[in-house]
Amino acid sequence: METYLGENTPKLGFGLMRLPKNDGIIDVEQVKTMVDLFLEAGFTYFDTAWIYAGSEDAMREALVERYPRESYTIATKNAAWAKPKTREAAIEQFETSLRRSGAGYFDYYLLHNLGQTRTQVFEDFGMWDFVKEKKAEGKIKHIGFSFHSTPEELEEILIAHPEVEFVQLQINYADWESAGVQSRGVYETARKYGKSVVIMEPVKGGLLADPPEAVKKLFKDADPNASYASWAIRFAASLDGVLTVLSGMSSVDQMKDNLSYMKNFKKLDASERAVMDQAQAEIQKIPIIPCTGCNYCAKVCPMNIGIASTFSAMNIMSLYQNKVRAKRYIDMDVIGAGKKCADSCIKCGQCEEVCPQHIEIRKHLEEAVSMLQF
Repeated sequence: METYLGENTPKLGFGLMRLPKNDGIIDVEQVKTMVDLFLEAGFTYFDTAWIYAGSEDAMREALVERYPRESYTIATKNAAWAKPKTREAAIEQFETSLRRSGAGYFDYYLLHNLGQTRTQVFEDFGMWDFVKEKKAEGKIKHIGFSFHSTPEELEEILIAHPEVEFVQLQINYADWESAGVQSRGVYETARKYGKSVVIMEPVKGGLLADPPEAVKKLFKDADPNASYASWAIRFAASLDGVLTVLSGMSSVDQMKDNLSYMKNFKKLDASERAVMDQAQAEIQKIPIIPCTGCNYCAKVCPMNIGIASTFSAMNIMSLYQNKVRAKRYIDMDVIGAGKKCADSCIKCGQCEEVCPQHIEIRKHLEEAVSMLQF
């Protein structure tokens, strides 16, 4: 059943995950200026989360305490999988978010980052029933979830939970056909079930603000005055069924740039779509490791190496030459997840025996040692 929300909603959302900081502390005065510009331009959607340190408090100071509650909408998220990982702690997250934000109620409340083992935590803790109860009480207006996994798993969740009104998905032109993120696949699955889509990572965490050189040339030849980020965000916002496209803005200049082309948003026209098709083709020419993140290799690796995340880091290096971002993958998703780095490989080959993509895993792990300098 079609449940499309926000047909006439302005298509830019203010993501509050990467707010500007001074000496590690959120610069609330700069956030106030950004909020003012955003609302003055006619936009209303603010996205935060319990797990974004300081974000809900900053939103209260910059937005909630300064504007009438009916003049904006707030989305926040529940990370039931976070430590101490108990039902009581997960429920307390909701009350903490209300207290920090001062919002009174949430227009959009999301179960945060479903996918793989995280999905079951929300089932085990009864969080679906909890959010339905809060919706009945008027504390939540719309129920949704954010998601990082496969189209197949997304479909399973949507079948099990028809109460879902919207889903937040990682969608950008670079990942549209990627084996790992599968942007097109998850988008089409959400639309198949009539769900509105909130788009996150339209600029791929900032990487598409500095795309590969061949892509830069295409965009500059087509429109010398348009920023690279504008192409990425307009691609996402041009998709049907989109409630809003989140941009994690961290400066007044970024806000002004986004507003410059989204205030009077127009979908990509035929000639612009042709340019975007060329850009996607250029990205697909760059050789990357065709890892889908199925993690069959991880299940048999005797050294507990974070193989899939290592390959994600290597692909970031190949596509964008961004070593800082690549190292972040290693720090967060390998070391931070309790896995070992590529230099621990003993070349036993068990991983290659189970890899559905027939990837030469041992060879690539050896390359990773020099590429990422373990």
